[in-house]
Amino acid sequence: MESFSLILAIVVVTALAFDFTNGFHDTANAMATTISTGALKPKIAVAMSAALNLVGAFLSVEVAKTISKGLVNETGIRPEVIFAALVGAILWNLVTWLVGLPSSSSHALMGGLIGATVASAGFGAVHGDVLVTKVLLPAVAAPVVAGLASMLATRFSYGIGGKAEGEATRKGYRAGQIASAGLVSLAHGTNDAQKTMGIITLALITGGAIAPGSNPPVWVILSAGLAIALGTYIGGWRIIRTMGTGLTDLEPRQGFAAQTSAATAILASSHLGFSLSTTHVVSGSVMGAGLGRKGGVVRWSTATRMAVAWVLTLPAAAVVGAGAESVTDLGDWGTAAVAVFLVAASAAIWKISRREVIDHTNVVAETEEPPGVVTTAIAAVTPPPAGTVAEDLTATIAAPAPAEPTTRTAPPAATV
Repeated sequence: MESFSLILAIVVVTALAFDFTNGFHDTANAMATTISTGALKPKIAVAMSAALNLVGAFLSVEVAKTISKGLVNETGIRPEVIFAALVGAILWNLVTWLVGLPSSSSHALMGGLIGATVASAGFGAVHGDVLVTKVLLPAVAAPVVAGLASMLATRFSYGIGGKAEGEATRKGYRAGQIASAGLVSLAHGTNDAQKTMGIITLALITGGAIAPGSNPPVWVILSAGLAIALGTYIGGWRIIRTMGTGLTDLEPRQGFAAQTSAATAILASSHLGFSLSTTHVVSGSVMGAGLGRKGGVVRWSTATRMAVAWVLTLPAAAVVGAGAESVTDLGDWGTAAVAVFLVAASAAIWKISRREVIDHTNVVAETEEPPGVVTTAIAAVTPPPAGTVAEDLTATIAAPAPAEPTTRTAPPAATV
């Protein structure tokens, strides 16, 4: 039976709060395309995703082991370090949610953990080989691999389907999209819920509650699964709008290709213990599906902002985590000050978000963002649809001749 101190209880609660933000921050990964194509109603989609996230949390603990045993040296790490790491991860999640950017909750967590660990025990406490092989390399490779797979799947789908665009075809792809969205939700539970399991397990080890090298206890698995499921059900509508309609325009068969490719990549990484960013995978898949359809384009201005957020996530969360650890190192009052700051900052971000409310009623509204330079250039050289030139020519020929100018001088009257 675990023995809890006050700081350990605070860390566990804060970790579950992060898991909650992870849920609503990453709802878009599973359900944005399903909602944007009309395959499911928004509230039904997030409820389904929440249930499958909970189920997925029980399928594996390999990623949790990577967090709790591999990334940092657990010897000499205090529970306050874990608390500081979570502060950095939560604040980054909330800021990117506020501006509607689908950044990586996974990298925010690991960035906060790395920054807090370095501030507490130095760079030697971070296992660089694990960071490179199981975090950084997958971060670069995952969106590229998923994007290429999605683009090929989309082209294959349109190739075998020909020009079949009847109602039966659309219904078939919508059904497939619902199934693939469920698979992404299940995969998300196997990957992202485990990160919180891993961080709580690491806190229990550093606090002396369980033995070093232990796997996550059952109550940790259950509580992490419930927290991410509840966050998913709340729905991160701002990010759903960006992912579903702000990045590209998708048809049901494209959504099906994107989600199937993403689910395959996520499940494979979970099996191998890679702490993969599901956001990176799904974003790459959506872009690949957008480019896979003939005439389809990606809004590169949005994609660029997302890429900048991806690059900044690890270092930004690390800086906040290191700063929070420096304050908690001052004693109990420092830990209390960091906790008050976290609550106040979270409340301020929520209040700012109320100025423009985005929920299930307007999540699929048209975005006002311009398409960007690349998209405009592609549209400018795209030939018009068949029949357009002929129709324009016919309309020109059939148009009545322009009226004579009214200022023309009349001829002189004839003399009798």
